[in-house]
Formats: sequence, C-alpha cells, structure tokens
Amino acid sequence: MNPDDLRLPDEDLHDLQLNGLLILQKKHGFRYGMDAVLLADFAAIGEQAVYADFGTGTGILPLLLTGRNKGRFAEAFEIQPAFADMAERSVRLNGLSERVRVHCADVCGAEEILGPCSVDAVVCNPPYGQPGSTLRNPDTVEQIARHQSGDGLLPWLRSAHRILRGKGRLSMVYPAPRMLELMQQMTEARLTPKRFRLVYPRADRPANLALVEAVKDARPMLQPEPPLIIYEADGRMTPELRRIYHMEEEDE
Repeated sequence: MNPDDLRLPDEDLHDLQLNGLLILQKKHGFRYGMDAVLLADFAAIGEQAVYADFGTGTGILPLLLTGRNKGRFAEAFEIQPAFADMAERSVRLNGLSERVRVHCADVCGAEEILGPCSVDAVVCNPPYGQPGSTLRNPDTVEQIARHQSGDGLLPWLRSAHRILRGKGRLSMVYPAPRMLELMQQMTEARLTPKRFRLVYPRADRPANLALVEAVKDARPMLQPEPPLIIYEADGRMTPELRRIYHMEEEDE
C-alpha cells in the first residue's frame, strides 16, 4: 500500500523505528510524546490479551504495543472524529485491521460497545490538564486532547472497571506531582494501585511522570519499581531509555 494514498495534505508520516511501523500525524498540532512510549514499555499485557486504549489519539499506543508483541487485539477509543479517522488510517497503513479496531466514541460508553468484563487490560495516556488549574487551549482539538473534563478522570476509571475482567489491569501515565490524586481516584473506582515507576528527567531533578498499574478489585499492596532516568548529566539518553526506544542495537 502506498502511504500517500492514506495521508492527508496536512499530515506527515513518522517512522516508529519498531518493526517497520508507521504513524500518521498532523504537521502542526497535537502529536504523540515520550509518555506514550514509556507507557507502552511499562504496561504488562500478555501476547494473547484483549485490551482497550482509552483516548487513543493518533493510535500510538496500539501501534507501539503491537510492535512489542503485547496483546492479541486492541479496542481503541477516541472521541474526536479527526483523530479517530487518522488512527484508523494508520491501522490500515500498517496492515493491522485484524488486530486493532478504532471506535469514535466516548470512553465512558465502552461498556455499551464492548460489553461488561470484556477485556483483560486497559491502557490510558489521559489528558493531564486539571479543570480550573491550567489555561485552556483556545483550539478545540488541542483543548480536548490536553485537558480533562469537569469530572476529572473518575468517569474514565469507572468505565475501565466495568469492562475489565476479574483481576484485569489498568496501566496509566500521569504527572508525578499528582500521583496521589490518581491513586485515590483509582481506589474510588475499585481499581487497586499495585505497581508504579517514577520517571526523572535527570538523576538530580524531581520526578515529572508516574507510570501506575492498578488491578480490578484486588487487595492493597503497592510495589515500587526502580526509577527511570531519561537523560545523563551531559544530555545523552540513558541506556534504559535507549532500550525502551529499541536503540540498543546501535551500540552493538
């Protein structure tokens, strides 16, 4: 398939450097970031698992997870038609239509679409903007992609609980300073935080991201993982980050 047949004039094609996978993105506007790459590495999803991606955006997480042989089938939810269309075209571009299905729908309606207790895992790279605490982006697409609704994440978490099978896992990335808030909302939605990893820009800087895994209706017991340092003091990528980006082959 010729990639140009699926690419719109305002889009470009990005090589994910992972098993030949490509993704369509807007030339100007919201694009996926490192947080999605870190979450794809962190998420514990078996090869035969069926999982849902809440707020898939351009479809980056299903592509990265597929490239890492995580999951048998993905149900990707995106409320914005333009992003859902772009994600669906990226799926077709990579020949993954039998492994990834894109739903242009609110994640809160996932139970009606998939049915209760229908997936083994949920992944979510949610909007970080907290209602009332950040300046709203004047562009509607950017605003929806980067800012939460007035109800925060609780409706998303409750929806995840409804579609997860018993002991199913939810994996998320979130700002580290708000990790307690996230874990409290997870607990309220009956998703027990079980594992987390803090992400540091450098060893001498405070953590800026938290990777958190919760399990449906599990007993409380929280396991911290070793810290993830992104850059060395001289600005070079750390060996761990190179591993996550599958760049270790370049060192051989």
